[in-house]
Amino acid sequence: MSMLGTKWKIHGNGRSIRPGEVVRPDERLAWPLTIGVGMQHVVAMFGATFLVPIITGMPPATTLFFSGIGTLLFLVITQGRVPSYLGSSFAFIAPIMASQQQYGIPGALGGVVLAGVGLAIIGAVVQKFGAGWINRLMPPIVTGAIVGLIGLNLAPAAKNNFDAAPITALITLAVIIVVSVFFRGILGRLSILVGVVVGYLVAMIRGEVNFAKVDAAAWVGLPHFQTPEFHLGVVGLFVPVVLVLVAENIGHVKSVSAMTGQNLDGVSGRALMADGAATVLAGLGGGSGTTTYAENIGVMAATKVYSTAAYWVAGVFAVVLSFSPKFGELIATVPAGVLGGAATMLYGMIGVLGVKIWVQNKVNFSNPINLTTAAVALIVGIADYTWTIGDLKFTGIALGSAAALVIYHGMKAIAKARGTVAEPETEDAAPVAAVKAAVNAAAKRAPKKRR
Repeated sequence: MSMLGTKWKIHGNGRSIRPGEVVRPDERLAWPLTIGVGMQHVVAMFGATFLVPIITGMPPATTLFFSGIGTLLFLVITQGRVPSYLGSSFAFIAPIMASQQQYGIPGALGGVVLAGVGLAIIGAVVQKFGAGWINRLMPPIVTGAIVGLIGLNLAPAAKNNFDAAPITALITLAVIIVVSVFFRGILGRLSILVGVVVGYLVAMIRGEVNFAKVDAAAWVGLPHFQTPEFHLGVVGLFVPVVLVLVAENIGHVKSVSAMTGQNLDGVSGRALMADGAATVLAGLGGGSGTTTYAENIGVMAATKVYSTAAYWVAGVFAVVLSFSPKFGELIATVPAGVLGGAATMLYGMIGVLGVKIWVQNKVNFSNPINLTTAAVALIVGIADYTWTIGDLKFTGIALGSAAALVIYHGMKAIAKARGTVAEPETEDAAPVAAVKAAVNAAAKRAPKKRR
């Protein structure tokens, strides 16, 4: 594969995939089939990517433009080794909404840029020194707490939209729930998109959709670009997002590595830098921050096609689609009730993803360090504690994230110095710790030999 990752070998005969085989990132099928897979990736990212700008009030077409450009940039920086689509990150919803209240959209964009810069810097460090230090700084108990509190902090926003049109919201939510278990394959994975479409149709019937701006918009035109403003007050809002993006990105690379059977540890830093660069670019032009999308992993698992050529197709198509102002305005007409139903599921899923991190890593909550870290961080985040110092205002997400880091490392240092915590941090280590404790106890009880 070339330095830009744009040269692919034909897989087999280019028309089929034998049982047990996969199309590797440096391979592709015939172009008609590759284009078809690329279109599936566009559909997979569609619902989630557009919900972020709709919820935050940012231009959907602009977000789509930078989503496509960011994906292409990601593929170039990673040299085509990591198949991934960069869509709007839900982690940005809360800080963007909070910063808009004080500084407007330009101030929020400044925060997006700063988050991207931070992510790119971390990527450069990871590329140079590896990712081990990240695991030490943010063990599963800390990462899970931060991810969880970001989702649960948004619960009031979901409720406000839900209350705006309860019937539409309830139908939207019900469709999402049913579709996720009723259908198999790609349709089941697109339950949120299906729910939004059905909810939108219900909203139209109920007269909750206004098409005035759609009628006035041109069919072809440039997306609406905006420039950022930088305020010190938004820093605390966006720092936790960087930590979440790091966890998401590294997790994505590990997932792709496991699915393709290729060791991608050597490009983990590049992937972080690419995601950071894409986020910076989006913030500079009026788009939302990006992240590697799990939705597209589902497409790869279903099709067995991991070719980065398909992602080039998806990125180019997203950019082309963004040059239709009428399409962008149509997306922006999604009413509050539909958003309320979808957000109830989405924000809850983000919160539960934090719990999933704990479960997958077998975090031991009998350990008081783990228990206290999670307990305090979640309450601070959910209740949206605030702390103002001059022009700086720290809200629940920033304070909860800081609490998780400070409490975990502070308690661990004290416990180590005092030797007061016997419980292991993970359940896997519990049997080993029990055996060691039993051996030590037996050794103390054993009579000493006389000389």
